[in-house]
Amino acid sequence: MIKINLLPHREEKRKQLKSDFYAMLLLSAIFGALIVVVVSLYFGRELTIQTDKNTFIKKENTKLDERIKEIATLKQEIDGLKARQQAVEDLQGDRNQPVYLLDELVKLTPEGVYLKTLKQDGQKVVLNGYAQSQDRVAEFIRNLGSKSDWMYKPDLDDIHSTGLGTGKDAKKVFDFQVNVSIKRPREREEAAASQAEDGSKKLAAPASAASVTSASK
Repeated sequence: MIKINLLPHREEKRKQLKSDFYAMLLLSAIFGALIVVVVSLYFGRELTIQTDKNTFIKKENTKLDERIKEIATLKQEIDGLKARQQAVEDLQGDRNQPVYLLDELVKLTPEGVYLKTLKQDGQKVVLNGYAQSQDRVAEFIRNLGSKSDWMYKPDLDDIHSTGLGTGKDAKKVFDFQVNVSIKRPREREEAAASQAEDGSKKLAAPASAASVTSASK
């Protein structure tokens, strides 16, 4: 009977397997290290690109902030120039206000009302006068508030009875003071334009209603 010893062969096979295993581990480690290096390089490149983009955006934002400040400064200067121009135009228009004011007062002062003083302070006018009755004063105030193109917001500041004349010829009258605001030419034009626009809207509303009614029929 022949006996064969297989131990050395198995031992050699185990050593070979172990060697192959360590070789695979080494190759895997090397491959993993390469992957880590490649990924790190890729993300490092992307981070550098993004950093450059962020730096560029910050620089452009700084430039835009400077331009915005310049634009804001220019806007303030333009607003200042417009305000000065408006002030000059208002001064030119205000020169004719006394003429318009006197013309309006002649038309709106009812019979039985006599004006004795007129004082203008900016856009406010103080009217002092005599009236035969309180009803005359009320009519005068209504005219100033509803019929005047230049004056608005009349306010009765004071009214009291007094005697006009002496002796038998003395007559009982009412001494009054009315405060009223006066419009500038541009304010009058704006008010007229607003009234015209409101009037056109009111005219357009019935026409629209009529067209809807005819369509429903």
